[in-house]
Amino acid sequence: MSSRSALVVEDSPIMRQIIVSSLASLTNITSFEAANGFEALKMLPQKSFVIILTDINMPDINGLELLSFIKNHPLYRSIPVVIITTEKTEKDRQRGLALGADDYLTKPFRAQELQEIIRRILKF
Repeated sequence: MSSRSALVVEDSPIMRQIIVSSLASLTNITSFEAANGFEALKMLPQKSFVIILTDINMPDINGLELLSFIKNHPLYRSIPVVIITTEKTEKDRQRGLALGADDYLTKPFRAQELQEIIRRILKF
């Protein structure tokens, strides 16, 4: 089976590394990193991403704006998006899901939680 590309969009280098490390144990997933939503938008046409993991609070284009763009774009709307954020209220969660997020994970999280979400979404 060929490698599948995941896009990790997170402005904190440490948190980005934690997410990438969590993905490393998943078979056939190659992670690509963007430090903000603007970088992510530039990367979208360059690869066929099977999943996007994004923070909400980022400079330039935040995660909800990125999610809205992805879900309203004919080429990208079918890519699953998981929000990984410190925003813990039910209102925040509902807003992310209403915009089209496939799941919503709050920080801090266990690597196993993220891996289970990805396995469920990508069905492996």
